[in-house]
Amino acid sequence: MENIIKESEVKMKKSVSIFREEVNAIRTGKANTSVLQTVKVEYYGQEMPISQVAGLSIIEAKTINVKPWDKTVLPAIEKAISTANLGLSVVNVGDSLKVNFPELTEETRKEYVKKVKKMGEEAKINVRNIRRETNEKLKHLQKDKNITEDDLKHAEDRIQKITDKFIKEIDEIVKVKEQELMTI
Repeated sequence: MENIIKESEVKMKKSVSIFREEVNAIRTGKANTSVLQTVKVEYYGQEMPISQVAGLSIIEAKTINVKPWDKTVLPAIEKAISTANLGLSVVNVGDSLKVNFPELTEETRKEYVKKVKKMGEEAKINVRNIRRETNEKLKHLQKDKNITEDDLKHAEDRIQKITDKFIKEIDEIVKVKEQELMTI
């Protein structure tokens, strides 16, 4: 029973972690290197994350410097960022790239907020599905007489508390990202 509960908590934590990464990849008006984490660069015939072929650093509030480890990959990085459709402008300055984050329009901000809220709802559904699967496993244990009815009730209460904790964390992530998006 304990293993089932711990396993479900690990799954919920992973689900929230993935959600956090996805939300961080949504650009706001400020420079944020995590926006580029989804960009893959063609390097020696393989698709590689941009962070494995270049150093990323924020040089101004709205600019990221992308300095490749190998200068020959600079055009591939430039192309990858441009085709990633992130709404960023890329300037080649010889040995590195300057990636500029243009201001978001009010309409774009609202669209991103809607997107974040939708992603938050999907993350909550994932967490609730994990809870449902866990409760089914526990009921199966009780049905097979491996645990008592009291044990089942206690375990379901624990699972609900864990679920509530992660739902609250998802809501907090959505709230913080919404504030970031709506702050000019």
